[in-house]
Amino acid sequence: VQLVESGGGLVQPVGSLRLSCAASGFTFSMYTMNWYRQAPGNEREWVTSIINPGGASYYTDSVKGRFTISRDNAKNTVYLQMNSLKPENTAVYYCKVALRTRTYWGLGTKVTVSS
Repeated sequence: VQLVESGGGLVQPVGSLRLSCAASGFTFSMYTMNWYRQAPGNEREWVTSIINPGGASYYTDSVKGRFTISRDNAKNTVYLQMNSLKPENTAVYYCKVALRTRTYWGLGTKVTVSS
């Protein structure tokens, strides 16, 4: 199993970024995919999940209305569209999948929101 995040970088406040997480080694379409983040000095926290099958999505309150999770099962990829970014969104963003036997994490992609 491999999860590879990309798309992070430096962005100004109120800007946007789209993160991607390319998955391999398991049947992507069968599993819920998740984004977490870890800000400097903080614990890792859940951001959003997208359920499959069904496609329902859930968000932590602080990102509702600004972040959108989506998935492309044909490409084995989950996305995180982040709009109206704030300095407090600065963090390393991680992709996670929980399979029956264990949980897997990507290495993360760093997002810095700063002017």
